[in-house]
Amino acid sequence: MASTRKPTYRPATDPRPAKASRSGGGSAEVISAQRHVEPDVKGAPAPADNVIAFPEPRSRRQRRLVLWTLSIVAVVVGSLIAGAIFSPVLAVRTITVDGTSLVTPDAVQKALAGLEGKPLPQVSEQEINELLKPLVQVRSATMEARPPSELLVHVDERVPVALLKQGESYVMVDVDGVQLGATQDLAAVALPLIDAGVGTTNTELFKAIAAVLNTLPADILARMSTASAASPDAVELKLVDGKTVVWGNAEDRELKAKALEALLRMPADPKVPVNVYDVSVPRHPFTK
Repeated sequence: MASTRKPTYRPATDPRPAKASRSGGGSAEVISAQRHVEPDVKGAPAPADNVIAFPEPRSRRQRRLVLWTLSIVAVVVGSLIAGAIFSPVLAVRTITVDGTSLVTPDAVQKALAGLEGKPLPQVSEQEINELLKPLVQVRSATMEARPPSELLVHVDERVPVALLKQGESYVMVDVDGVQLGATQDLAAVALPLIDAGVGTTNTELFKAIAAVLNTLPADILARMSTASAASPDAVELKLVDGKTVVWGNAEDRELKAKALEALLRMPADPKVPVNVYDVSVPRHPFTK
């Protein structure tokens, strides 16, 4: 800080010979000014008089404060996240399962038993689906974490669309031909029996029939007795009451399913009995 002490003036003698005054002889006395600054601390040099200290701009102070605050928040949040991911407090202790009908919840829980003790944030749906692959009835699964220790698993099962005869049993299959279970009582399952002449589930005939059955609403599918096809373009269905559904190929399946549903809901006329429902041309369905 610059000194506020007033300068002290001392007379000084000019070393050069004084010139005679115009008004008369003799020496002229010269006055000089010198600023005298005493040091603030004994033995320390006096501060320079030409240095001026300006205060730091307010915007810079605020910016520095914001950066420090964000850094602290980031460290705290990172610590909390790391603690949550690895904390044993959030370890899986309970596995709850819903959406099952073909497979039991106990079977799903047993397949996922390896997740117990693992922190919830470390459990992924990909890992769950990998563990459930041995259960062929499960198409996929999603998860819902319920802290502190519950894992809820939503199971999306495959949907059986038909039965195939294998020896003395009947095997339920989905649209992809995956076997989902077996029964020895044909009447115990409300699904149509695919004609044995179709052969294996990898044939074009099976794929055409399964695609048709997979399109039908559940209540219509339950009314079907058998399904067969002379070719992929000639799919035919039989109702449990013996009536025939001429379907044709697998094109326009959704439109054909709606047309068949409309025909089946028409009130029966005893004077005009119906034996055939033809939806092979879905925009012009008819009965005969």
